[in-house]
Amino acid sequence: MGRLQARTVAADSDADLLALLPDPEPVFSWVHGGEGLVGWGEAARIEVKGADRFAEAERWWADLVAAADVEDAVGLPGTGLVAFVSMSFADEPGSSVVIVPKVVVGRRDGVTWRTELRDDDEPFAPAVQPVRRVRVTRYSEGRLSVTDYRKAVAGAVERMRAGELAKVVLAHDLIAETDSPLDQRFLLRNLADRYPSCWVFAVDGLIGATPEMLLRKTGETVESRVLAGTAWPGAGESAESRLSSAKNRSEHEFAIRSLADTLRPYCTELHVPETPSVLRLPNVAHLASDVTGRLDPDTTAGPGALLRLGHAVHPTAAVGGTPRTEAVALIAELEAMDRGRYAGPVGWIDADGDGELGIALRCAELRGSLVRLFAGCGIVSGSDPDAEVREAAAKMLPIRDALEAT
Repeated sequence: MGRLQARTVAADSDADLLALLPDPEPVFSWVHGGEGLVGWGEAARIEVKGADRFAEAERWWADLVAAADVEDAVGLPGTGLVAFVSMSFADEPGSSVVIVPKVVVGRRDGVTWRTELRDDDEPFAPAVQPVRRVRVTRYSEGRLSVTDYRKAVAGAVERMRAGELAKVVLAHDLIAETDSPLDQRFLLRNLADRYPSCWVFAVDGLIGATPEMLLRKTGETVESRVLAGTAWPGAGESAESRLSSAKNRSEHEFAIRSLADTLRPYCTELHVPETPSVLRLPNVAHLASDVTGRLDPDTTAGPGALLRLGHAVHPTAAVGGTPRTEAVALIAELEAMDRGRYAGPVGWIDADGDGELGIALRCAELRGSLVRLFAGCGIVSGSDPDAEVREAAAKMLPIRDALEAT
């Protein structure tokens, strides 16, 4: 690969960003409420594994930024050289990726731009083909079946009642097969239409609509949306009343404390709400807290700043548990499966170290005609295994509904 050349220009188009994605793949997405970034093609990529994956990705990105020629006529976060990021949940196994698309189209506060990256003189402009619809032919158990998931939850509750840890987040998976290879744009469009308040993402075959922002960095400002505590209406009881339970409140408290404790050393100021709000989605409702802070410029400078912060805070108690080390070990023991990049940081980063990293939730891993869905629940000592199975099923509805849309 030659020296990367990136050129960003303003664009007049107010077209739907997802409608710009061409075929064939790969395609990339980070879209929320009609704004964000989409991209296609690959100009550069790195795959990293292990405990040093964030640091390796940060070094690679910094080197790439230093060597690139960039012309940026817009000058907003997300213009110039941009990479899409998807990190694995655990150190081992699992592979993480950072990818620079050949073309990125973005929109922020009503301003639209287009960035082209190439190492030659040829433009990259594949035609936009009609989205291919698919039909789900069957569902089957994943690597951790519903029965085994129920047993894993019961085992975790027993360990917590014995005092080994306070919270753990356990997940299981489900396999869907389609009648033809799945067009990623089909899933993205259906998710965006149904969940406009979520961040609809696509990075290297991982597709989803996450309601949870792990970190947003803009200059010296950092923001995070923490979700923990889930409910849905049922048996004559509202989701809001269920969210007020001691189980949901304690689960949320663990998550917000985890985020604040790991982020605070990088900040000169950090503001944490005293009480959570309620985030309502079509399938579930969550307790939500929006954290804001001012970063210490001495410790958060450089192109890889967001990756460095992501390494510090991941995994929070919202997707791992508390204490962190014990929870991650118990996840590996009880799930006995590779989560891959499910529940890992996903999003984008630019050459200034700004960007957004969500948590890869409500998502699926695509491989041709096979779709692997994931869902997880926060488990505390008062959790009921049957209720957690129902909650996980509710959290799979976004992908299932998107797959089955007509």
